[in-house]
This record gives sequence, C-alpha cells and structure tokens, in this order.
Amino acid sequence: MALKLTSFALVLVASASLAAGPALSQAAPQTKRGNETLKKYCTGDYLTYCGNLSPDDPAMDKCFQANWKKLSENCRRAIDAYQAAPANKG
Repeated sequence: MALKLTSFALVLVASASLAAGPALSQAAPQTKRGNETLKKYCTGDYLTYCGNLSPDDPAMDKCFQANWKKLSENCRRAIDAYQAAPANKG
C-alpha cells in the first residue's frame, strides 16, 4: 500500500504544537493541508511512533508506513478516507 502521508503529517505536527502550549503554537507554521479528522485520530500515533521526525523529513512517510499496523484503527481509517478524497489524490 503506497501511503502519501506528508500532507497530514504537517497537520499532526501543527496539532502537537498546539497541544504543547500557546507559545509553541504561535511559533509553529500554520498549514491548510489535512483535515480535522486526521488531527483528531492521528496526532497520538504521530507522537508515539514518529514524533521525533520533522513533517518535512522524507522519513516521515516511511515512519508511518513502517508503523502502519501499529497505528490505531481510527487513524488508519482517517488516512484512507483522506487519501480517497478527490481533492487529496495526486
């Protein structure tokens, strides 16, 4: 399964920054990529398995691919739905 996770990885990092506190959220670049479902269901998985990686790092996609079976069911479903949306194909 080919995963294209970079776009929602950016959203996850922005979400993690918001959870870390107001000072960090102001410094974090904002992105319009991804959606609220990805933020809701994948932030914990990002922090658990790939939180040491920058969202711009090409290794981010590989990290999610390597940990696909460990990701929560809701996160996997959110990723599948995000990738299936016509606006996110490409």
